[in-house]
Amino acid sequence: MTHLRDFFRIAPSNNDHHPAVRCAIGVGVPLLTLLAIGRTDLSIFAVIGAFTGVYGRGLVHRPRFSQQWRAGALLLLALAGGLVASHLGLTAGTIVGCTAVVAALGFLATRFGRLKPDGSLFYAFAFSAIAFMPTPAPSLLALVTAGASVLLSLVVGVAGRALPGHATPWTRSPGAPLSSEERRETYVQTGMHVAAVAISGAIAIRLGFGHSYWAMIAAAAALVGATAAHRVARGLHRIVGVFAGLVITGLLLGMHLRTWQMVLVVLVLQFLVELFVTRHYALAQTFVTPLALLMTEVALPTDPWALMTARGVETVIGASVGMALVIFMHGVHALGNEQA
Repeated sequence: MTHLRDFFRIAPSNNDHHPAVRCAIGVGVPLLTLLAIGRTDLSIFAVIGAFTGVYGRGLVHRPRFSQQWRAGALLLLALAGGLVASHLGLTAGTIVGCTAVVAALGFLATRFGRLKPDGSLFYAFAFSAIAFMPTPAPSLLALVTAGASVLLSLVVGVAGRALPGHATPWTRSPGAPLSSEERRETYVQTGMHVAAVAISGAIAIRLGFGHSYWAMIAAAAALVGATAAHRVARGLHRIVGVFAGLVITGLLLGMHLRTWQMVLVVLVLQFLVELFVTRHYALAQTFVTPLALLMTEVALPTDPWALMTARGVETVIGASVGMALVIFMHGVHALGNEQA
């Protein structure tokens, strides 16, 4: 009942407009640059690099920079792996298996590196979305584009130090290592990431909607949370938010926006996502969905209505698999405690 009440409550702001502005700049400048030079086909690589800006959002400059450069490096590694997979022409099933491995490694790196946000959603997306591209851009150009976005996010992340009264000490504060109990929990959750991503990806491939990475990242997203109840609630939030977002997407697509107009809408949506992502996950997903689908239309125009259908169905698949696995493992853990 508590989670039901929480669904209708938006947590108070904690200066969320600061990271929202940083992330909007981190996404907006690369997209507007690519639009100006007529290379919107590279926008997905710029956006993946811009994911760097979401890390360390509540930290002061030095710890934020530390988290962001490490996250940026991991994103570039995942993207490079996706490019290799695409150029090798791996089968869909092989890509799903590789994505499960990337999700596990990304989760381990995030947990042992104490990176925030937790989980492997961004790394799984960086690998799988590129791996499934039939005709990716030249690898060097793609990596340069993504790398430039990473560098911009790093600069934006520390730029506030130049403002009067906003400079913070440039001192390193290493986090405490994981305890033995935290390590055991980390390894269990790593196995859950492998299983959830692999199962949801296999189901999505079987259904043949063509965007199975949406199912896989939805499964990974449902595994994030302090408790089993929080994880299940997150999965439900994702489903509700995505379907609400599909309504907004349909309205936006019905307006027949030009490319430059879609880019401007994307900037506003990115700001709104970061404004609410820690305060109400479903509301944030309401903005993430049109953001993701408009970005797809900018980079690679296709049938938007088929795209919307795929997004909805595959989100349900992935979130359901993730939640089912969370409930199963919670039951196993509870049974083990009773027998002990």
